Amino acid sequence: MRKISVILILSTLLSSAPAGFAQQTSDTIAPERATSTTKAKRVEASSFMVAAANPLAAEAGRKILAQGGNAIDALVVVQTVLGLVEPQSSGLGGGGFLVYFDAATGKLSTFDGRETAPMEATPKLFLDDKGQPLKFMDAVVGGRSVGTPGTVRLMEDVHKRYGKLAWADLFAPAEMLASAGFPISPRLAKLVAGEGDKLKRYEDTRSYFFTPDGAPLAAGTVLKNPAYAQTLQAIAQGGANAFYTGPIAEGIVKTVREAKGNPGVLSLADLANYRIKEREPVCITYRALDVCGMGPPSSGAVSVGQMLSMLENFDIKSLGPDNVESWRLIGDAQRLAFADRERYLADTDFVPAPIKGLVAKDYLAERAKLLDGDKALAVDQVKAGEPAFDHALLFGRDASIELPSTSHFVIVDAQGNVVSMTTTIENGFGARLMTGGFLLNNELTDFSFKTHDKGVPIANRVEPGKRPRSSMAPTIVMKDGKPVLAIGSPGGSQIIGYVAQALIAYIDWGMPVEAIVAQPHLINRFGKYDLEAGTTAANFAEPLKALGYEVNLTEMTSGLHAIEIGTGGLVGSADPRREGVAVGE
Repeated sequence: MRKISVILILSTLLSSAPAGFAQQTSDTIAPERATSTTKAKRVEASSFMVAAANPLAAEAGRKILAQGGNAIDALVVVQTVLGLVEPQSSGLGGGGFLVYFDAATGKLSTFDGRETAPMEATPKLFLDDKGQPLKFMDAVVGGRSVGTPGTVRLMEDVHKRYGKLAWADLFAPAEMLASAGFPISPRLAKLVAGEGDKLKRYEDTRSYFFTPDGAPLAAGTVLKNPAYAQTLQAIAQGGANAFYTGPIAEGIVKTVREAKGNPGVLSLADLANYRIKEREPVCITYRALDVCGMGPPSSGAVSVGQMLSMLENFDIKSLGPDNVESWRLIGDAQRLAFADRERYLADTDFVPAPIKGLVAKDYLAERAKLLDGDKALAVDQVKAGEPAFDHALLFGRDASIELPSTSHFVIVDAQGNVVSMTTTIENGFGARLMTGGFLLNNELTDFSFKTHDKGVPIANRVEPGKRPRSSMAPTIVMKDGKPVLAIGSPGGSQIIGYVAQALIAYIDWGMPVEAIVAQPHLINRFGKYDLEAGTTAANFAEPLKALGYEVNLTEMTSGLHAIEIGTGGLVGSADPRREGVAVGE
């Protein structure tokens, strides 16, 4: 495969992308918000499918499946291409969570490729000289926020276990696109232009994303990344060890520790010692379907599961999506789930968490009784519950910030293997540091900047070697032990609401996949009801105010990707708010 010419691979990928991809405007390929008439494309296939956040990445994944690769082979290809063409969201310098269904064994597994805090990290990492928490962006930009990346080790570990094609061959699509150049998408161009000085602070990112006179690169500009190609070549030949030791690792550590104005403490030992964790899936039964996802350090599956379990006590189906009562129930169920999330959920290798208690049906049925009224829950009603716990330790409330970014993709191969993976460098453009042709993450800012709340320890506090809590919610829905839907989204802490709302629309309201990824968003995490501006969600503003909610009209750039697996084949779709596509055969 590596002998195929650069021109052939590039022309094949571009010819399979949407017509006029390089010239399209942000209004046609990547609208930053949906409108009441925005629709997602429905794609049907009989054998295999990929839905990913960029046409070049999706098409590269499709091609590897067409050449006999399986879902894990396609995962490596899609991720490495995304890291090139959508670098602001994910890449080699970040981490992710994988939910995987293996058709041969019928087993569902989850893999934790989350970044870890350096061993030199202390509780004072995000405090100023007066002991006060830093402002968020002051902590983000620079080396202080960089955790040990997990993506490369995740790709290698699962490929060794499940992959079919040769590891070295899987890097050719991204490597050749990096060498030949790719057209900057409208969304990437818009985000670069919006970054301004933050992305110009360090030379490598400034010279890559801007012209010599400081202008942001325009959409359609062909951008080459020879450094990324060299990094991929090294990993292709030397495996993950070529990333976690040697020159690439040295470049990462040097970039982090010498970041002017905000250096970090990542070390070569942190990289060399990084390991993937296989963890037990968190599953809840909802309307006779098993909804399964990633447990801590992700809060995604627990919080989504809590919302659904509470709502199972109500006839959401009959109420429908046009009834404000549905959104009262959904919104306050999310508030209650977030109250538990901020108190109990963190890396369970460091703090015990009552996972079984938090998703227990009897506990959530009791929590659901709080939703029996007809008005918004009062602030003093929205507090963490008391699930069954095997010890008496209670944690303080966490106020960590998790801003929207990240990426998600889903893959189903011809054998029925299913990938649902959420992948990230955290904030858009991560720490704004670049080395080896890829951006470094700022995942450490997902920790609570404070270590204690009123003298009580916070579960998601910084500790050496610990993985910060996440909201990523890659999900596979099962029926009778077989997958029927794979779904997930980027979006910071809004991910939980995006995924839960899509599942309610699919399971309760019978919407097709192209509708569940495009429906207007209504999200309530902390009491204020966020309604997606410019959509029919805004029609609920006054009815929700009448129920006692504070309402906020705002843009919400979700990136839902979904594939439905049925006896008649596959149906997939991509969120029209971004530039993703579903492709298959």
